Amino acid sequence: MRDFFKRVEDGREVNIEIVLDANNYKDDMPWLFSVFIKYDGLNNSAQDYEEFLESKESLIIAIEYEGKAKYLGTKVVDGWSEFYFCASSAKELNSMVTSMLKDTGYVYESNIVKDKKWGFYETQMFPTELELAHIQSSKIIFLLEEEDDILTESRVVEHYLSFETPTSKNRFINTLNLDGFSFKDEIDSDDFEHGVVIVKEHSVSEDDVKKVVEELFEAVKKEGGYYEGWSTTLVLAD
Repeated sequence: MRDFFKRVEDGREVNIEIVLDANNYKDDMPWLFSVFIKYDGLNNSAQDYEEFLESKESLIIAIEYEGKAKYLGTKVVDGWSEFYFCASSAKELNSMVTSMLKDTGYVYESNIVKDKKWGFYETQMFPTELELAHIQSSKIIFLLEEEDDILTESRVVEHYLSFETPTSKNRFINTLNLDGFSFKDEIDSDDFEHGVVIVKEHSVSEDDVKKVVEELFEAVKKEGGYYEGWSTTLVLAD
C-alpha cells in the first residue's frame, strides 16, 4: 500500500509517495536503486500525464518482476520524479531502465548504491511521527469527502492521546491549557494504555486539521506522550 505526504527540504516543497512496510525487505535487499525522470509528477492537468503514470507503473512492475527489487516510493521535487527501489543485487537494473526509457523522450538517469543500513529510506523518505499523523488525517478526510461531508463546517472533533505513565497522563490533564480544547474521557486498554480523549470544535478541512494536530502534537510531546489520531461525525447538507 502506498501513502502520500508533503515535507519541506532546503526550502523546497517535496511530495512523497511511500511504501510504509518496505522494511520487511531490509535484510535481503541492501542496494538502493534510483531512477530520476524529468517530469513533474504532480501536474495531473498535463496532456501526457496519464501516459507518464502508465510509464511509471510499467517501470515498477518490470523492476519488481523477478522479486529481486521492491519499490520504496517516489519523491517529486523541482520538476523531477525520483523513483526509489531496494534491490538484492546491482546487476542489470540500469540496463533494464535504459531499455524501457531510451525511446520514450524522457530525460532520465539511474543509479545504484550500497545502502545496507537503509539510511536513505529511513531518513530521507520515511515519514516522521508527525507526518504519519498527517497521513492518517488525510485518509480520514478522504473518507469524509466520499460521504459528501461538508468539511468546512465546524463540529466536535475527538482527539486521542496516550502517555508512557499515569503520572504524565494526569499531569497533562491537570495542566491542559490549549485554546478551545476540553477534557472528555480517559482510555486504558491493551492497545491504548494511559489514554486521553480531548475535544474541540473545528472544521475538518485539511488546513484546519493540520493546524490542530500540530498544536496537540507539540503539547503532548512535552509530556513524552503520543498523538494517536482523531474522529468525528459526518456533517451533511440539509
